[in-house]
Amino acid sequence: MAKTQEIQAPAHKIKLSTSSKVFYVICYTVVLLVAIICLIPFLLLISGSFTSEQWIRFHGLGLIPGEFSTEAYNIIFKTPMRIVRAYGVSFLITGVGTVLGLFITTLTAYVISRKDFKYRNALSFFFYFTTLFNGGMVSTYIYYIQYLHLKDSFWALILPGMFNVFYLLIMRTFVTSVPFALIESAKLDGAGEWRIFFQIVLPLLKSGLATIGLFLALGYWNDWYNAMLYMNTETKYPLQYMLYAIQQQTQALAQIASQAGIQVQNLPSTSLKLAMAVVATGPIVILYPFVQKYFIAGITIGSVKG
Repeated sequence: MAKTQEIQAPAHKIKLSTSSKVFYVICYTVVLLVAIICLIPFLLLISGSFTSEQWIRFHGLGLIPGEFSTEAYNIIFKTPMRIVRAYGVSFLITGVGTVLGLFITTLTAYVISRKDFKYRNALSFFFYFTTLFNGGMVSTYIYYIQYLHLKDSFWALILPGMFNVFYLLIMRTFVTSVPFALIESAKLDGAGEWRIFFQIVLPLLKSGLATIGLFLALGYWNDWYNAMLYMNTETKYPLQYMLYAIQQQTQALAQIASQAGIQVQNLPSTSLKLAMAVVATGPIVILYPFVQKYFIAGITIGSVKG
């Protein structure tokens, strides 16, 4: 044991050569510059949202607000309960949709990755075929409205994004990384399929679940198109569509005022869009650091094994 320590101890005292130090300095400098470049647009976004529309029109955007103004946020939060309710709807849809989407995607990927499943190739082709051909928007709309009766229902916002074949293919890559010998051993010990799936397979897919879960959550959070198609009640609008509706109302107001000869120079337009982006992306920015570790690991595994 002492000899091992004597051999390993000098490894911690190895001095870097001058060329190695220069290399590390260059690498860290490049990474720092790239990070700053990526951070600048976000700073412009926040700064522009707190800048008056007149200043943006004549001077453009800057890292520091030239003329501080909260008019854009005043318009968005003119009726705070609308935004709070829209946040609640978005959180509900994102939470339920992500959980159901993860369950269905992972379960399907587990089935089509099982070597002892006779029809896994045919079923995989069926899923892949839907990525090349689909029924189109009109038939989908008729199916949801006339057959599923989902008009003005939250399920109309959850079902369309709950299953994605691209996510299925990624998840299948993660599932195939689980040794099949574990599944066979569990079956020999008397474990059923559900117990194998929940107690053996799922715990080994944390990176995959975090990756696909983040994709699903972003898809639900940023979705406004389905709300425009299927929702009629304002209290059921998600955040993205509520912000879109506020923007459309502001533009309509500006157009009516312009036709009536009323000056609307200070009515926010660009700053309103920037403020809406800040309001919409805030929760995602807060959530991302908590899943970043699993997300990066998942992307790495998917790129190597895919």
